[in-house]
Amino acid sequence: LERDKPWNTKGIEGVRRFLDRVWRLFIDDEAGTLLPSIQDVEPSEDDLRVLHKTIAEVTRMTEDLRFNTAISQMMVFVNEMIQREVRPRSVLEKFVLLLAPYAPHLAEELWNRLGHDSTLAYEAWPQYDEKYLTADTMTIVVQVMGKLRDQMEVPADADKETILDLAVAREKIQPWLE
Repeated sequence: LERDKPWNTKGIEGVRRFLDRVWRLFIDDEAGTLLPSIQDVEPSEDDLRVLHKTIAEVTRMTEDLRFNTAISQMMVFVNEMIQREVRPRSVLEKFVLLLAPYAPHLAEELWNRLGHDSTLAYEAWPQYDEKYLTADTMTIVVQVMGKLRDQMEVPADADKETILDLAVAREKIQPWLE
């Protein structure tokens, strides 16, 4: 919506591939049923982080009418979840609600197959929890004499002195400090 673009049928292929991946995230094509990996289990911390980041981004991008970037974040979610051996039903249900404005027919079908008798049209938009949007750790690069020498994970709340102490203690850095 930000700019004019000529109609191009090649764009349809990309959308189709994305929607096929969404379908395969949920459905066993041979049996035509939900995949056994979709289970009523508690989501892991990692599952919740991916979900809540997706909810926050899709919500913000949809409100800003930036639909391509909202879909891009949904693609990230699908790529993350398709790798999981166990996919929590509660996480996937919230994703289907996010997908609904973009692919309503597919979302309704998936909602029904997830065991819901009523339409998802009257369901509330998912809300995100801020605590899942902040990382517990951060990646710090260590440079000596202006060149990248190492990377390390540190607690997100680490102060400068702690980070410097951890960097100096790294074996890979020692030759450069001499």
